[in-house]
Amino acid sequence: MTEARPKSPPVLASLMIAIGALCTIFGLALTAGLGADWHPLLATDGAGIVMLVSGIALAGSGAFPLVFARLAARDDTPQKL
Repeated sequence: MTEARPKSPPVLASLMIAIGALCTIFGLALTAGLGADWHPLLATDGAGIVMLVSGIALAGSGAFPLVFARLAARDDTPQKL
């Protein structure tokens, strides 16, 4: 059975996933304590958690259009009975 793929992936969705990954990496760096040298606000307790949650939310929001595009491509293929 062939897998249905969209003709071209949504660019904005891919960009949101990439930015979400960067936010997650930055959040991990802040959680490890590296932000204290960069800026005083980044040294606070919740800065790393905020960036982690934001990165996960961005990646999740970017995944929805990719899933919907794949489902739409699957619906366009003819069904064999």
